[in-house]
Amino acid sequence: MTRAFILGLSILGLSLFALASCGADGTPLRPTASGTVTVTPSGVHTGGTVGLRKGPVSIGISL
Repeated sequence: MTRAFILGLSILGLSLFALASCGADGTPLRPTASGTVTVTPSGVHTGGTVGLRKGPVSIGISL
């Protein structure tokens, strides 16, 4: 693969990502976040999640 070919694929991939993230092809990806603070006799615990939602599909990571 030549350097120009790889650069072209990179630009194409970034363009498609930008198009999808702005919602031009439908609803945009919506970021989601939530946090929790729990106080128990053994101490204070914190947690949270971050993720993405598009229509009925959502993915997230618990922290």
